[in-house]
Amino acid sequence: MELFSFLYLLLIVLLAISYYAIPRICKAADRYQWTILLAGSLLFYLIQGQVHILFLMVTAATVYAGGILLSSLELQYRQKKKEAPDRASRARWKAATLRKKRIVLILVMVLNFGILAWFKYFRVLLHAKSIFLPIGISFYTFQAVGYLIDQYGGKYPPERNFARFLLFVSWFPQMLQGPIGRYDRLSASLYAPHAIDRERTERALLLMLFGLVKKYAVADMLNPAIAAIFDSGDMAGRPGCMVVFGILLYSVWQYADFSGGIDIIRGISALFGVELDQNFRQPYFSVSLGDFWRRWHITLGAWMRDYVFYPLALTRGMQKLGKWCTRHFGKHAGRTIPAGIANIAVFFLVGLWHGAQSHYLLWGLYNGIVIALSDLTAPFWQWLAGKLRMNTASRGFHVFRVLRTFVIVNIGWYFDRIYDFHDCMLAFRQTFTAFDGAHFGFHFRNIILEGLGGMTNTLGSFGLALIGTGMVLAVSLQKERGIDCEGRLLKRAAGWTYVFSGMCLLLVFASFVFTTTAGGFLYANF
Repeated sequence: MELFSFLYLLLIVLLAISYYAIPRICKAADRYQWTILLAGSLLFYLIQGQVHILFLMVTAATVYAGGILLSSLELQYRQKKKEAPDRASRARWKAATLRKKRIVLILVMVLNFGILAWFKYFRVLLHAKSIFLPIGISFYTFQAVGYLIDQYGGKYPPERNFARFLLFVSWFPQMLQGPIGRYDRLSASLYAPHAIDRERTERALLLMLFGLVKKYAVADMLNPAIAAIFDSGDMAGRPGCMVVFGILLYSVWQYADFSGGIDIIRGISALFGVELDQNFRQPYFSVSLGDFWRRWHITLGAWMRDYVFYPLALTRGMQKLGKWCTRHFGKHAGRTIPAGIANIAVFFLVGLWHGAQSHYLLWGLYNGIVIALSDLTAPFWQWLAGKLRMNTASRGFHVFRVLRTFVIVNIGWYFDRIYDFHDCMLAFRQTFTAFDGAHFGFHFRNIILEGLGGMTNTLGSFGLALIGTGMVLAVSLQKERGIDCEGRLLKRAAGWTYVFSGMCLLLVFASFVFTTTAGGFLYANF
C-alpha cells in the first residue's frame, strides 16, 4: 500500500472517524480507544499480505516475551538478594542472573536481527530479486530490539499487555518511513485517550502539506535529472561540473524526499494525537559532520549511539585501550581514539543498515573516519585558529563551518549515490581534473535537456523545484532561529494560513504537469 494511494487515504479517513466517533457514542470506550489504532495497524498489514503480518507477529511476540522474562529474572534476583546470608551469596546470584539475562537478550536479538538480515541481505548475496521484503521490517525490528535492550538495563517496567505492545511495534504510519520510536516516549500518547483538537489537527495538516511540497514539488522534479547524470554508465565522459551539479541536486533531493515523507508520516500520526519523534532538524545548517548526524535521521543516530556506541566504547577492552593511549599520547588521545574506533564501527553498521552493497559500506566508513579524525585533531585546529587570531565566535566563522560541513557531507554523497566503486572513483577524478565549468551550459543541454527529451518540461521541473527549495530554505531558516513556524502561522489571521496552504497546493498540483507518477520514497520498505 503506497503512501499516496487511495486505499491508504481511505484507511486513514475511516480510522479517524472510528477513533473519534466511537468514544463519543460510548464513553466507556475511552480506556480502549487505542485498540482502534491497533485494529487499523493490523488491517494495514493484512492488506499488504498475510506473510507480512506473520513476521511482524514473530518480532512482537519474541520481544514481548523476552521483556517479561528479563523483568522476572530481575525480580527473582532482588528477592534472593534480600534473603542472601552473606555478600558472597549475593554476588553469586547477581552473576547468575546477569548470565541468564544476557542469554535471553542475545537469543531474542539474534532471532530478530537474523530475520532482518535474511530478508535484507539475502537478495544481494544470492542475487534473488524475487524475495520480498516485509513492510517496515528495519524500523519495527530496531524499535522492538531497542525496547528489549531497555528492559535488559531496567530502564522502565515491561509492558504486560501484549496487545498494547503489539500496537507499539506495529503503529502503521511509521512503518513506511520511520522514525524509530522509543517505548518510554511513544507510549504516553499512543495509549492515552484523545478527543478532536482543532489546533493539533491544523498543525498536522500543515505539516503534511509541507511534506507534500518537499516530495512532489522538489524531490520528484529533481530525480530525472539526477538519473540522467549518474545512470548513463559513461562516468569517464562526465565533466566534473556536471558531477558536482548532480551531487548537489542529489543532496537536495534526498533531504526533500526523506524529510518530506517524515513530515507526512508525523502529520498523519498527529491526527490521532500520537506524537512521533522528530527525525530531521535543519541538517544542512550543521557546523560539523558529527552535528550533521545529530540532525539527520535523528532516531537512527540516537539508536546507534545508545545501543551500539556507548556499550562498545565502555567495554573493558576499549577502556584498556584508552588508558594505554593516555599513557603514551596524552589524555585527549586516550579519550578520542576509543571513541573514534566505536564511531567507525557504528557508521559501518549504519551503512550496512542501508544495504549490503559496497557503496553503502564505503559511505558509512567515510562518515565514521571523518568524525573520528575530526575529534582526534580538534586540538590542532583550535591551536591553528588561535595562531591565526580567528574569531571563532563570529557569524562569519559560523557560516564558514556550515559551508565546510556541507562540502564534507556532499563528498560522502558520492559514495551513496554512485553505486559502482569504479564509477565513483571516476567521478572524483573528473571533479578534480576535468571540471570544465566554463562549458556548463553546453553540458547541461547535452546531458539533461536532450537526455530527458524536452526543454519545456525539464526547465519547468527545475523552476518548480527552485521555488519549492526556496520555500523549504525559508522555513528552515526560521526554524533554525527557534521560531515555531506552524504555531506562528496559525496565530495570524486565517487569511495567511489560506495563502500559505494555497501556495503549497499550487506547487503540488503544478508538479503534476511535469510528471505522470509519484516516485517511491527513498526509505520506503526499509
